[in-house]
Amino acid sequence: MKHEGEPLTASEIESRDLRPPGGPSVHIRVLITWLVIFPLVAVGMTATSPFVEDWHPVLRAFTLTLIVVPTAVYIGIPRLLGVYSQITRTRYERRVRRDAHLTRRRT
Repeated sequence: MKHEGEPLTASEIESRDLRPPGGPSVHIRVLITWLVIFPLVAVGMTATSPFVEDWHPVLRAFTLTLIVVPTAVYIGIPRLLGVYSQITRTRYERRVRRDAHLTRRRT
């Protein structure tokens, strides 16, 4: 590995691997968004079907999105992002403790 034209030392490689987790990647955000939207749409379609059966499909979609989008954006996605953040933080802290323990055993 190179860093600004110079090879990284072993300690730089280890510290680079132990950086605190940042925000989720775009792929994780897509997955989280889908995990929130799909059940909301499924439940919303089932719950509204008796009332909107005779409506135009565009009006049905508009009504459903009036409910699903704010619910997902303000409640569902932030909660799942919090869960993801907690999981990654816990994994990072566990890895740091394990590596610190291994380093102490070597000395």
